[in-house]
Amino acid sequence: MTESSLLLGLLVTTVLAAAWDVRTRRIPNFLTVGGLAVALVLRGLPGPPGLLDGVAAAALGFLFSIPFFAAGGLGGGDVKLMTAVAAFLGLDRLMGALLIMALVGVCMALVAVARRGVLLKTLANVHLVLLTLGRRTFTGWRGEESEAAVHMARDGAITIPYGVAIGLGGIGGWFWGIGLT
Repeated sequence: MTESSLLLGLLVTTVLAAAWDVRTRRIPNFLTVGGLAVALVLRGLPGPPGLLDGVAAAALGFLFSIPFFAAGGLGGGDVKLMTAVAAFLGLDRLMGALLIMALVGVCMALVAVARRGVLLKTLANVHLVLLTLGRRTFTGWRGEESEAAVHMARDGAITIPYGVAIGLGGIGGWFWGIGLT
């Protein structure tokens, strides 16, 4: 019963969050924090090992997303959703889900920049970020700004509803099941 309850909770959380993100480009706390609470309660029902697995997976999901948040590539709702989804998945399914999230996100981003006609400019910006390893492009925690800075806070930045990628990655990871344990 717990596995099917976890899957149902994952589906409800991710579908609602993705729909909300597409519509408003925000993911509300009641979905993310509520989803995390539901996941941990369900994981804890069989006993402490299940709860610890959910907490460990949530912590890894959070830690994985923080650098992308700091660089401006993810919003706070995305970080919280990834944390909740990781708690639903547990360590057994987390790595596959993260891989699917990344692949879906890249595909969504490529479609978005191609539709706006800035694919080559975007690839040049990615190249700059990789070459400088953030020295001139990363402004998140340093608070520095330069003319060459490339980040999501700029006017006209192309964004995608990454909650969709997180949701698809979470659902795909549930069934694919590549994990850490």
